[in-house]
Amino acid sequence: MNDIEDSAPEPGRLRRIVAYPLVLLPIGVVLVALGAILPAVATGALHIDRSSPLRALSGLLIGICGLLAYQAFQRWIVREPRKATQSGRAARELVAGVLGGVVLFSIIVGAVALLGGLSVVGLRGMGDLWVWLGIAFSSGMVEEALFRGVIQRQLEAVFGTWAALAATSAFFGLAHLMNPGASLFAAFAIACEAGILLGAAYLVTRRLWVPIGLHMGWNFTQGWIWSIPVSGGETPRGLVETRLGGPELLTGGAFGLEASGVALVMATIAGVALLRYAYRKGEFMPPRWKRGQTNE
Repeated sequence: MNDIEDSAPEPGRLRRIVAYPLVLLPIGVVLVALGAILPAVATGALHIDRSSPLRALSGLLIGICGLLAYQAFQRWIVREPRKATQSGRAARELVAGVLGGVVLFSIIVGAVALLGGLSVVGLRGMGDLWVWLGIAFSSGMVEEALFRGVIQRQLEAVFGTWAALAATSAFFGLAHLMNPGASLFAAFAIACEAGILLGAAYLVTRRLWVPIGLHMGWNFTQGWIWSIPVSGGETPRGLVETRLGGPELLTGGAFGLEASGVALVMATIAGVALLRYAYRKGEFMPPRWKRGQTNE
């Protein structure tokens, strides 16, 4: 038995090159992006009305396609060993993440309101419910597959957890510089409050469901429940009509509360707490050269 195992052929040169994490990283990014872009183009061509539930379904389709592309990347290119699926655990982690995002952002809204930076004008009713469900689905699934599933994982395999978390958070912040109303401070705030929080949420379980849920809950609460611009977008038509006013450091200005000093402090504290928990669980990895690994 041992002789048979010892005589198994070694991976070829091309496979060893492809299997290197810094080669896998751009491949994974391209595949996940394509998995999301293709259905996005197809559903965009349908010109679905904002009041139609199909807007939510189209966002869900984009998100699922992005995740399927990620799973295909893990299965056939990374060649990660197949694990027994535990749908119950995935559902619990997803729900926990969504609830965490809803509660955390609502606490931030409450704190800004107490400091005089936000006032409630009234209730609108459904508003753009289906639009924001679709945005929550697509952004949560696709961005977490890209940033935590591909970028953070592959950087961690070479440079270790601390460096991978720092780099992924920085990339996440810089990606938001292209948004309307963005500033260097807004990118810094996103890198700290969202990059650390979502990266730490991944480390706690080593699965994507909690960060996906957090991302979805955060965006949906911000855009639909509280009608606050999400990452510099237009003011949403959500459930509660609100008005921001006061110093930009308090309200985030045109970018929205994500660029607020309140969100920066509170979400970063939550992220650091999760990081501490993950560290105590032993989920942190040293750099590749300290693990004594060689290229596979």
